[in-house]
Amino acid sequence: MRISSIYPILGAALLACSQISFAQDASAKITSPADGARLDAMAQNKVVYEVVPGPKGDHSHLYVDNKEAAILKELKGSHTLEKLSPGQHDICVKVVNKGHTPIGVEKCVKVTVN
Repeated sequence: MRISSIYPILGAALLACSQISFAQDASAKITSPADGARLDAMAQNKVVYEVVPGPKGDHSHLYVDNKEAAILKELKGSHTLEKLSPGQHDICVKVVNKGHTPIGVEKCVKVTVN
């Protein structure tokens, strides 16, 4: 095999690796409340988050029970939740693009409000 015929193969391999790397660059994290936490219905409960939007993302949105609760412009911070009714709730931070469409990177926690 000639060396010149290896270059296209190496180029394709490098391109595939770089695309995998770009997809892994985005992340979302909820540091509080913890998954399974019990929250007080009378308290001002906060969500503490951190996101890395990656090359396809722009910012993040906060969802409570699949309903958008806030647009999060900061990459790291906190947001005070509206009062939650007693029962179980899903809280999610989703990375979105400039068109506010989720890109598939998210972190969710389940909480119980008493």
